[in-house]
Amino acid sequence: MTNLAPTGFLTIDGADLEYRMIGPSPEIAPTIVMLHEGLGSVGLWGDFPEKLQAATGAGVFAYSRAGYGASSTVKLPRPVDYMHREALDVLPQLLDRIGFRRGLLLGHSDGASIAAIYAGAHQDHRLHGLALLAPHFIVEDISVQSIAEIKAAYETTNLKEKLARWHKDVDNAFHGWNGAWLDSAFRDWDISDYLAYIRVPVLIVQGADDQYGTMRQVEIAQEECYCPVDVAAIAGAGHSPHREAPAVTLDAVTEFARAALRDDPALAA
Repeated sequence: MTNLAPTGFLTIDGADLEYRMIGPSPEIAPTIVMLHEGLGSVGLWGDFPEKLQAATGAGVFAYSRAGYGASSTVKLPRPVDYMHREALDVLPQLLDRIGFRRGLLLGHSDGASIAAIYAGAHQDHRLHGLALLAPHFIVEDISVQSIAEIKAAYETTNLKEKLARWHKDVDNAFHGWNGAWLDSAFRDWDISDYLAYIRVPVLIVQGADDQYGTMRQVEIAQEECYCPVDVAAIAGAGHSPHREAPAVTLDAVTEFARAALRDDPALAA
């Protein structure tokens, strides 16, 4: 696909996926493909995609996975390997459909895990780097505890109302994510084996006060990856550094993107 409209839907595996394309299209310039978190969507990125596009000069493509935002809903319960399915089945088709030629994957939380699985499973010459915000490579106790707490909040506070702003079927989005993470079988979820097969530079942006994961996630990447791993640990930030420390996060991602794409003539100053 070329000449992507600024907004629209792509049909992949029978699901209609909403998207936004900001800046030059993939045939003109490198593209940063954004993969949202477990309760995220295109809209929940806020103005971060526009700021990233302006700072890097690359095109920025963001989409809502099935079950999120305005995209098609999914059958519940989600399987515990739902991130593998996104990385191995859906994302390859999406990159081909948008005409992805060169660029980066930028993922947050679940989206970061999906990006890591994809890069470890595909030796994709088009991919020049991974920017991972608060990634998960294993399941930690703190993750399960916080996800159990947010389930209680969803049932007893106005959290559902707040999330409904970002999802056409908020129950489908919430229970699909929450139910999978709280499934007892999910405690064995571990994607660290994929890290040794990543052949592009990696940036990890980790909030020091992340309530869903610890610096152990960063240590695993440093232990398992043979590729360069840069780390930006942000004091005072939690699980969403691009919202809680947007300027610092934008600077880190921009510096990484410029280095990873420095030889691209479309971005030459």
